[in-house]
Amino acid sequence: MADVLLTHSYHLPYDPKQVRKMQPYPPLGTLYAASALRAGNISVAVFDTMLGDPDLGFSTALLQHRPKIVVIYEDDFNFLSKMCLTRMRELAWQLARLAKEAGSVVIAHGSDMTDQGESYLRNEVDFILLGEAEETLVTLCSAVLSARPYSDIPGLLYLDAAGKLHKSSREVPKNASWSALPRPARELIDLAPYRQAWTTAHGRFSTNIVASRGCPYRCNWCAKPISGNKFQIRSAKSVAAEIRELKEVYGVEHIWFGDDVFALNHQWVQDFADEIEAMKCALPFKIQSRADLMTPKTVAGLKRAGCTEIWMGVESGSQKVLDAMDKGLRVTDIITARSLLANEALRACFFLQFGYPGETWEDIQQTIELVRSTRPDDIGISFSYPLPGTGFFERVQEQIGTKRNWTDSDDLCVMFFAAYKNDFYVALRNALHAEVDSWNSANKLGSQIDPVSLWQHVFELEIVSRNSKLAAFPADEITSRSDKRKFVPLQNIIPAERQV
Repeated sequence: MADVLLTHSYHLPYDPKQVRKMQPYPPLGTLYAASALRAGNISVAVFDTMLGDPDLGFSTALLQHRPKIVVIYEDDFNFLSKMCLTRMRELAWQLARLAKEAGSVVIAHGSDMTDQGESYLRNEVDFILLGEAEETLVTLCSAVLSARPYSDIPGLLYLDAAGKLHKSSREVPKNASWSALPRPARELIDLAPYRQAWTTAHGRFSTNIVASRGCPYRCNWCAKPISGNKFQIRSAKSVAAEIRELKEVYGVEHIWFGDDVFALNHQWVQDFADEIEAMKCALPFKIQSRADLMTPKTVAGLKRAGCTEIWMGVESGSQKVLDAMDKGLRVTDIITARSLLANEALRACFFLQFGYPGETWEDIQQTIELVRSTRPDDIGISFSYPLPGTGFFERVQEQIGTKRNWTDSDDLCVMFFAAYKNDFYVALRNALHAEVDSWNSANKLGSQIDPVSLWQHVFELEIVSRNSKLAAFPADEITSRSDKRKFVPLQNIIPAERQV
């Protein structure tokens, strides 16, 4: 029995791309919410939908715990949750319906709930929690359980007695005490399926941890409905102690840091490395960061702490596109970072984005040339995705039709008037992935795909896939295009015996 049953709406089998990758991580944000409820002396259980059956499993959990309150609390540290996928929305509504049928009050929190609050409230959800919601969650649950008024609680969205949308008048909460919360309550879920999935697919057990929350940078395509530009970091000692626990108690062999931006505080990195060495608890780990944060001292500190892989938000090899994104990054920063990481034998991986408004064929070629000249160890490619609350969305919202969100993480549908139609960007992604894979002789998939033929397909599509609706962009947003159909040279990937 538990007064509150926590769950979330990301179910791995509903996402074919993530099934292929098979890198499931527990819902840290949900588990932090559980820790906050426990600290508030509220009994709580968790039903984890990541690998569990969201229908039968959730119904069984409702019968077992008979909760007075069900909370659908998305993992704010999971980029998939931040993408506001419609498959997650559909599952959240389904979970809310089952909870209401069981007689529970339903509370929900997450990026999509913040964006689509009224639609959730009209699909069996009673309250939406806005902002950094752990404190709000505890206060609201306490009020509901003791039948106290809730109208003055900040950060709430709900329908009043007349069915009209009501939002708390006070400022949306930012939980200044998040870094002092107890560690996420991993013991409330079963980690065995995660261990089995990881060891079967990759030969080692990896799990996730976060050292910080939020990001102070202002890239105009990045949605930040929960933390805004606020950034908060835990103590280096507490993070190292959590890694030691994961290693010694749970048998974890690898760590993924889910922070939006790791290594923002350069001194913190040195302190963290010191703590890891003092506790003798080093594990290999990978992070997300920025190229301009990779200084020689920071890179050395990361390696000393156990870092083996760094994913950087490179986005584009065109300075024009980076500037249009308000990325605050120079192409030369990327080149320098790649060199620094290579010197320390750390894997350098690039997140890339194609299709941003104003990006031309010449800009795309600059991105391809950057990848070829720096040779990252891996890449991840996405297409520009206009999420509400971003400057990018405001620019293109009139071009977006009835489809406003991706269905799953492999949808990658371009929903505005980009320079090219979707088939071109898909072909571009496939060709660049195949080329990078081909550099790694150990990658069997890469060795089976001929990048040259894929690039030829890109070239053919470039001619016929230009978007006739480009006129919808303001003239100053589009760089004039050359009539000369330039194509990136293939010499770097064509074997010498095939070159003419």
